[in-house]
Amino acid sequence: MFGLPLRRRTVLISGLVALIVAYCSLTLVTSRWLAPERFDLTQDGLYTLSPGTRQIVDGVKRPLWLTLYFSQHATKDLPQWRSYEARVAEMLQEIVARSHGRIRLQIVDPVPYSDDEASAEGNGLTPLSGGSNGERIFFGLVGTTRPPTSEAAADYRADYPQAKQGKPMDRTLPIPFFDPNRETFLEYDIAKLLYQLSEPERPRVGIITDLPVMGDPAQNAQPWTVVRQLQQQFDVQMIGTDKLKQIDHGIQVLLLIHPKDLPTSVQYALDQYVLRGGHLVVFVDPFSESDPVPLVNDPTSATNNHSSNLPRLFADWGVSFSPDQVVLDRGRALQIELAGTNLAHPAMLGLGASELNRDDVITASLQRINVSSAGHFDLLPNTGSRLIPLMQSSSDAEVVPTQRVIEASANPSALLDGYQPQNQNYVIAARLRGTFASAFPEFARRPGHVAKSPANAEVILVADTDLLTDRLWVEAQQSYFGQPMLSAFANNGDFISNMVDNLTGSSALLSIRGRSTSQRPFTRVQALRSAADRKFLQKERELQGELADTKRRLEELQPNKGARDTSTSAEQKQEIEQFLQRQLAISKELRDVQHQLNAEIDALGTRLKVINIVLLPALITLLGLAYGWRRTRRNRRQRGG
Repeated sequence: MFGLPLRRRTVLISGLVALIVAYCSLTLVTSRWLAPERFDLTQDGLYTLSPGTRQIVDGVKRPLWLTLYFSQHATKDLPQWRSYEARVAEMLQEIVARSHGRIRLQIVDPVPYSDDEASAEGNGLTPLSGGSNGERIFFGLVGTTRPPTSEAAADYRADYPQAKQGKPMDRTLPIPFFDPNRETFLEYDIAKLLYQLSEPERPRVGIITDLPVMGDPAQNAQPWTVVRQLQQQFDVQMIGTDKLKQIDHGIQVLLLIHPKDLPTSVQYALDQYVLRGGHLVVFVDPFSESDPVPLVNDPTSATNNHSSNLPRLFADWGVSFSPDQVVLDRGRALQIELAGTNLAHPAMLGLGASELNRDDVITASLQRINVSSAGHFDLLPNTGSRLIPLMQSSSDAEVVPTQRVIEASANPSALLDGYQPQNQNYVIAARLRGTFASAFPEFARRPGHVAKSPANAEVILVADTDLLTDRLWVEAQQSYFGQPMLSAFANNGDFISNMVDNLTGSSALLSIRGRSTSQRPFTRVQALRSAADRKFLQKERELQGELADTKRRLEELQPNKGARDTSTSAEQKQEIEQFLQRQLAISKELRDVQHQLNAEIDALGTRLKVINIVLLPALITLLGLAYGWRRTRRNRRQRGG
């Protein structure tokens, strides 16, 4: 360049400066006003929002402020938490980019004894112990419709003048903690928070039941804890059946608990509610221990007056339920105290993680649900419906007549007499999906009659009502300023809250299913380890076999020990010596197998490093040089021509 004439050099320098200025200006403009192009090359589209989430984000009509609290300092030695925080932050940033400014995000590190830590606790976040230097770890999200600063409030009032008219715009909702074990439902949890924030009113939940779920003011009995939990989140309304002809369309979820001999008009109202897309949850029971009606124990009858059923609607939906059968499961039996004796009750079951559907948002995070004298569901032959279990028994279960369980109430151990497991997982709660036709075709000429549901209509079925009672999942601990403190020892309340929470969401929210996790296993390394484990187990079996043979040989020589036969002692020593030598040889082979495994893994890692560090950059460089050489050669030909 320095050998060029002054004028040409000036032109080149000016052009170079102009290019730099243009590049910087273009970068600033595109980053400020244009949405960047995003490409998701992951196998399962982890960073691509599902259609349901996009619909919810696009439906947000007013600004929402999100604050992600994450303890950066407390997790400096916990890379798995930092990695998952990056995953959560990327999901939130994708949502913010989609919202075009309606949703705003800030990330806060709530260091100990700071205002941010107090804000995190005050907004309902749950800290986890075990951070660096004993610090607590906050990792949750707070969403609010209230502007966090005075500047944001001024902008909000300018953009939304209706805020000056006194309309309530101050909802705040948290996700208390992002559990990595719930990563498959990360998008669902965030979308649910956005949906709840954008909803102007609390969803309405209806309850139809004759059980005393609302307590008894005359006896100073409080409502059941599950109902009180629902009242904190939803507008809960009790619905009587005396004059019920139609379910209000404003009821987003209807809980039908322990239906017994419902009038035809009520059953028709339920039928039409489901066919119109209403969300119905049915709790039935072969023997409801909380039924306040005095028990009529008639051994000659298969049914009892504490059982409930919905036979006409069940048959129409393609599902079978027998109030004459109770599920026993000795492997999941709860321990109870009866007459001062602790014993296992095979009709009272503690269903753990292996009996709960880990792929359903309702039960994915639950650890245990307790049920008592529960029934089970099955599909009728030739039905088009699908039964998706939420919880079921283990395969070590059997079903027995309900009357037998009633008779064994004073001695539950008698239920184990002649116990015969039937190697079947009995469905105790499930989603029932299908295209349902009306169970009342005789009312087809009534105004507004719906004959058929939309495709994939859904009803949730639960074959137990006792799981709703306090005694199976919560107990009073001690009084705090005169108020009893409740401690949950099972997740029954969470099961009901999750269920209603899921069903009160929009169709967009219900369409969001669990997704794959961001943790990708090294399949090649796992294959190497599996092969080495097989070799390892083979050698271990060989060693155990030789050890057993040697012990057997020593036992054969043992009777001669009392005679102090020197030849026998020598033979014994030789036998032991041979075994020790063989044991050392096998131990060496085991180490060789492990070394070979490590060598193969190291070689694989080396190949990956060479590809990423050497081959790919070299390939890009060669392509660049080839392109430059070709372009130079073409320019020379053009000048020569």
